[in-house]
Amino acid sequence: MDFKSYEEFWPFYLSQHSKSSTRAWHFVGTSFVFVFILLTVFTLNFWLLLLAPVTAYAFAWISHFFIEGNKPATFGHPVWSLRADFRMYRLILFGQLQKELDKNPELRISAK
Repeated sequence: MDFKSYEEFWPFYLSQHSKSSTRAWHFVGTSFVFVFILLTVFTLNFWLLLLAPVTAYAFAWISHFFIEGNKPATFGHPVWSLRADFRMYRLILFGQLQKELDKNPELRISAK
C-alpha cells in the first residue's frame, strides 16, 4: 500500500494489530529491546545489542503469522513500522491505546 505520510500510515498499522494478543506480543518484544539496552550498558557487552532487534522482531512476526494472520507491515514500510511500534508501545504502557483507537472508528478495534 502507498502512504503519503506517517500519519496516513498509522491507522493502517493499527488495523494490522487488531487482536489484543498481537499487541501484547509486540509489547513484550519491544520491552526486550529496552532490557537488552540496559544489559549492554551494565555489562558493556555490546554484542547484546544484536539481540534487541532479533528478539523484538521474533515476537512481532510470530504474532502476525500465528495470531493475526497477516504479513508484518515492516516488510513494506520498515521505518514507519518501527516508529509506529514504539508509538503503540507508549500508548499501551500509559493506558492510552483505547483513546487512540477511538480516534479511528473505522478500525473497530478494542484495546482489550
